[in-house]
Amino acid sequence: MSQTLRIPEILAMARRDGKVSVDGLAAHFGVTLQTIRRDLTDLAEAGRLVRVHGGAILPSGISNIAYEERRALNQSAKAGIARSVAQLIPNDCAIFLNIGTTTEAVAHALLHHQNLLVVTNNINVAQILSANPDCQVIVTGGALRPADGGLVGDLAARAVGQFRFDIAVIGCSALDQDGDFLDFDLQEVVVSQAGLHAARRRVLVCDHSKLSRTAPARIGALQDLDQIVTDEPAPDRLAGNCAAAGVEILVA
Repeated sequence: MSQTLRIPEILAMARRDGKVSVDGLAAHFGVTLQTIRRDLTDLAEAGRLVRVHGGAILPSGISNIAYEERRALNQSAKAGIARSVAQLIPNDCAIFLNIGTTTEAVAHALLHHQNLLVVTNNINVAQILSANPDCQVIVTGGALRPADGGLVGDLAARAVGQFRFDIAVIGCSALDQDGDFLDFDLQEVVVSQAGLHAARRRVLVCDHSKLSRTAPARIGALQDLDQIVTDEPAPDRLAGNCAAAGVEILVA
């Protein structure tokens, strides 16, 4: 069966089941794993599916991808973004890191920094940075979201508002062409907004997949940022809006 005939059936299966696997599709169509991986890559590049470990899922506009699936997405891109962000962060400063797999990658990249104060509403970030003896970690408190170790809600936001950060590093679920950066949970969004408002320098971290996704809750806009760190050049419209707003785009 040609790719032209496979693609509609792959999409139909993804709509029916929510997810397709490389092994399952290869067996179904009687083709090699490599052939299916190429099909899924083409569909992901067209924005019709999102690649995850072992397969692909439908893009989501109102509910987020499961946290473990997000961890498996674009790992090398997130690591590159994290290294670039770590180069922006000096020793001897106070940082806010919010919930997200990219901010977790940033935490890993900060393990050799010295004399840091890191405030986070992400239990995973706190656990990662606990391995750095030169880093003081403060966890915000708040309502625990078991799915991803996030601490959310007004209590977490109020805790963040007690600080003045040198740098806030914020992850998001989607970034649109106008520069609005978005997420799914309003209880999480209020904490990210508090971190932005309490910071002297505000850095958004997002890999290229966030440009093809949507989410319903607005964290902020370009005027709330100083820099965006990503892994691919921004589309022309977004790049133009960033230039007009004075937001620097760094490509890892």
